[in-house]
Amino acid sequence: MAQLQRRVEASRPIVSVVTRSARRTRLRRHLALAAQHALLVAVAIIFVVPIYWMVISGLKDSNEIFARPLIWWPHVVRWSNVAAALTYPGFPFLRFLWNSVFYAGSVTIGTALSCAAVGYGFARLRFPERDVLFAITVSTMMIPPIVTFIPTYVLFRYLGLLGSYLPLILPTFLGNAFFIFMMRQFYMGLPWELSDAAKVDGAGEWRIFWRIMLPLVRSALIVVAIFTFVWTWQDFFGPLVYLSNPDQYPLSLGLFAFQSQHTTDWPLMMMASTLTTLPLVVLFFFTQRYFLQGITLTGLKG
Repeated sequence: MAQLQRRVEASRPIVSVVTRSARRTRLRRHLALAAQHALLVAVAIIFVVPIYWMVISGLKDSNEIFARPLIWWPHVVRWSNVAAALTYPGFPFLRFLWNSVFYAGSVTIGTALSCAAVGYGFARLRFPERDVLFAITVSTMMIPPIVTFIPTYVLFRYLGLLGSYLPLILPTFLGNAFFIFMMRQFYMGLPWELSDAAKVDGAGEWRIFWRIMLPLVRSALIVVAIFTFVWTWQDFFGPLVYLSNPDQYPLSLGLFAFQSQHTTDWPLMMMASTLTTLPLVVLFFFTQRYFLQGITLTGLKG
């Protein structure tokens, strides 16, 4: 009994050391987690504050925008600025909104379909010089867009397509090198047994692509669609060059025209900017689940 008691007393320092070590490990883990959350909160604030300032400035009076110290909430919320921005004759918001939806939607459909088909061909079909063609396709990402802009403009000028959305939409049905690469990597992660089983059942390549492979890459396809829609929604240079009729302007170009008319009316300009950005915010909230899922799956499958 005495020997057992001596063993227990001898083991107490060891247990005490192990307990303290476990406590220090848990403490370091909690501190690291708290530091990560603090960093994420700080980064989120950095991104959210400019958006908040834009929205809240659209509801202020002109004097409150440049007041010192800063006024983070207006003394009187001027909801009339929303109606003023929507009904201003030089800024037909609904018409510009429809133009943007048509432009961005058409480009999104063209890019998603073409990149899905071309990426499938590079990943699942075997034909001569396939890898060489894929390397050439990927290498085009290193060419600055301004280099190909002048020849493209001259081509559409000879075709008589200037002044319409066709020069902006038609090239998207030929694919995008970055999204082709992305879709190819995703297709390569799918098991070949699916294609082999479908071929045994008599399915052709088009049916395999449309009925089997395309539903499996839905998440990646949604990511392509979201990125394309956002980039096209913000596009300013393309519509500025190819469109000449103000009735055809998208919101990005219409906002520039509105800004040129309201260089000193900051509340109206901020409200117009808010209305232009609002559709993208709504789009993100409705598609964030698919967006995050697509990015995660693409990274794993690649």
